[in-house]
Amino acid sequence: MTEIFDVVDKNDRVIDQQPRHLVHEKKLWHRAVHALVFDGDQRIYLQKRSMSKDSNPGLWDTSVGGHLDSGESYDQAVIRETNEELGIELAEVPKRLFKLSACKETGFEFIWVYKILYSGEIKPCPIEITEGRWVDHQELIYWTQQMPALFTSSLLLILDRLQEADA
Repeated sequence: MTEIFDVVDKNDRVIDQQPRHLVHEKKLWHRAVHALVFDGDQRIYLQKRSMSKDSNPGLWDTSVGGHLDSGESYDQAVIRETNEELGIELAEVPKRLFKLSACKETGFEFIWVYKILYSGEIKPCPIEITEGRWVDHQELIYWTQQMPALFTSSLLLILDRLQEADA
């Protein structure tokens, strides 16, 4: 089945629909969501992307990340993606933290970033994720500074924005 994405303009308004492979190949602006799942100790759950992914295979990424299907809202997508990737069924839309503009580092995606507080069982989807890990904030900062090549550029950008918000 071919995935169809909404193509958007510089203001994140839908202007077209195109198949996933063409959107990525032509570097067209499109939409995605990312969520950071925090536990009761304020650790963040990170996922290591499957080697079968078409972008950033084998790199560490946010807890949840995925494209919006054509016609889908950001809020609908974060609920769907959280369930698909981590087996977490959200009863409501999680807290929105901030929105990133489309750029090279985001893979030409406009991204809404969400925060999820969760302390239940996580069941990573093996097709999407090869490994998951809880990390505390200081460990994550150290790890990303020492070995940035192990992380997606989107995650590094999101962590920079989080640090700016904490400052």
